[in-house]
Amino acid sequence: MGRHQNAGARTGSVLRARLALLALLCSILVPLLVAGLRSVLWALVGIAGLALASVGVWWTLAHTGVLRVLGLVLSVLAPLTVLSLYSASGMLGPALLSLALWVLAVASARTAMAPPRAVAERAEAPHDPWIVMNPRSGGGKVERFGLVAKARAAGARVVLLDGHQDVVALARQAVAEGADLLAVAGGDGTQALVAEVAARHDVPFVVIPAGTRNHFALDLGLDRDDPAAALEALTDGLELRVDLGFAADRVFVNNASFGTYASVVADPAYRDAKLHTTLRSLPGLLTGEDAPGLRIRAGPTRVGALQALLVSNNPYLRAVDSARPGRRERLDSGQLGVLGVRVSNTAQAARLVRGARSGAVMRLRADEVVVDADTADIAVGIDGEHVVLPTPVVCRTAPGALRVHVPRHRPGKPLTGAPADWPRVARLARGRLFTHQHGPTPTEPDPGA
Repeated sequence: MGRHQNAGARTGSVLRARLALLALLCSILVPLLVAGLRSVLWALVGIAGLALASVGVWWTLAHTGVLRVLGLVLSVLAPLTVLSLYSASGMLGPALLSLALWVLAVASARTAMAPPRAVAERAEAPHDPWIVMNPRSGGGKVERFGLVAKARAAGARVVLLDGHQDVVALARQAVAEGADLLAVAGGDGTQALVAEVAARHDVPFVVIPAGTRNHFALDLGLDRDDPAAALEALTDGLELRVDLGFAADRVFVNNASFGTYASVVADPAYRDAKLHTTLRSLPGLLTGEDAPGLRIRAGPTRVGALQALLVSNNPYLRAVDSARPGRRERLDSGQLGVLGVRVSNTAQAARLVRGARSGAVMRLRADEVVVDADTADIAVGIDGEHVVLPTPVVCRTAPGALRVHVPRHRPGKPLTGAPADWPRVARLARGRLFTHQHGPTPTEPDPGA
């Protein structure tokens, strides 16, 4: 049976690789057939529009006053002008069709190259589960979904936080008293604190998405609109082994951010006025004396003068992905994802359209990353919580450290999004590549930037 399943999976990958190459070829042929060599000119017009929009966004974020207003106008008018030119010349339809074919090509290439996933095992039902709940998380989801009563009906001990308890101490005490499963109904910051205790004592962990965003729950495939559904993991669950990330001695389930974002989050006004605080703070953080100037070391790779850095527990597919914003393909790759940004002037902002080749965006994977700065300590956003750590900060991964129990039936679909490596896709399409390797080697630049 296993041999037939493997053969079927291999055949499906080959077919998807062939579809990817066909769609890629068609995305190039469509504008050539419609406009001939003039399609090259129209492509340059589109690239120029994107570059001008990037400059506009940079002016909006990095400056105040007249330049900020001009940047906002430019970031809107540049793409609208390109679309108007395409429409007036009859190229809008072919351009949209070409774009759709390119998206299909990339999606098919990613799924074709996706690595095999670990098989989840049936979880043994706990005898003494313990759940800590934050009644303030997510605007009161604990009360709104009746989580306390439902958890106690499932045989769990429930502790409600009042804002003054030490969550880590409570979790340790629960394990000392015989708890054989720990769970959290709250945000990702609280999830991370209890997850570390669960990993240290090799106790299963359950995520109940009662926070505002719950990115960890999203990547586990849980239903964030129905937190109570996660309680099914107590009686009919599967066990997954996932990684944990560490920044110094602080654990994170999603990411640790350094530089501009971490500094903005540190502002006390951020909680009540996020957009206003961000727009007020960014000019100084991007171009002023407050610009952080981060340096990182990951194996042989050395990069300096970064303004923003995100170290994630497993790599994100994209920093910005309209289809799956902030999503990770898997949580068990045994690697950290590293995303750095270095934009200090208008020319660098315009070059952002070149992606990884612009020199402004750096992506890589690593087992360990050392973050340094010119200050004795540095602000860090760990799963959205502001902390200050002494430099240098060593970020590392603990592969398979956490046993997570999830419901057998989850609405979330696992992502299949390995970066499109077109030479490997071509070899697979010819039937010459039958082993899937996930992404580049540690510290190798990620081609999916």
